[in-house]
Amino acid sequence: MFETILDEEERGQVGIGTLIVFIAMVLVAAIAAGVLINTAGFLQTQAEATGEESTSQVSDRLQVVSQSGDFNDPNIEELDFVVAQAPGANNIDLNEVTVELVGTDGQETFQLDNSAATVEIFTDTNGDVVLTDNSDRATINLDLTGSGLDYTLQEGDSLSVTFTTSSGATTTTEIRVPSTVVDDTVRL
Repeated sequence: MFETILDEEERGQVGIGTLIVFIAMVLVAAIAAGVLINTAGFLQTQAEATGEESTSQVSDRLQVVSQSGDFNDPNIEELDFVVAQAPGANNIDLNEVTVELVGTDGQETFQLDNSAATVEIFTDTNGDVVLTDNSDRATINLDLTGSGLDYTLQEGDSLSVTFTTSSGATTTTEIRVPSTVVDDTVRL
C-alpha cells in the first residue's frame, strides 16, 4: 500500500515541488486580497462623497420666514423675503443662490448677485452675505421691474418663487396677492 522511498534525493524533490505550488497559491491569494482591499477602499470613498453630496442637497437649503410685497397701485413691484438656514444646513452664500419666478407673466431665472436683487443680513457687520448660523436672518428684496426683469403682480395674481442654493437644495414658496389690496405693504 505504501511505497518506501529508499533514495533520499527523490524524497526532497517532491517536497520542493509542493513548496513551490504552495508559495504560488499564497502569492495569488495575496494579490487577489490586495485588489479586493483597494476596490473596497475606492468604493467606500465614493460612497462617502455621494452621501455628503446627497445630505447637502437635502439639508443646505433656505427657509422662508416671512414674505411681503410693496404695492404701487395697481401693481406689486417689489417682493421682500426674510430667510434663514434650514435646520442642519451648512453655511449658505446668498450670492450663489438662484431664484426662479414662475407666474402668469412667464418664467424668470437669475442669481441673487443680480442687480434686481438686494440681500442684507441682519446680524452681519462684515458686509458678507453668507448665512453661517441658524439664528442668522437675511432680507432678500426682489425688484420685479428692475435689471431686465419685467414682471408685474396685480390683485388676485399668484407667483411661485424657488430658491436654489449652490448645493442644489431648493425651497419653493407660493405668493398669492389678495384680490383686494388696501395697504401699501402686503403680507403675502
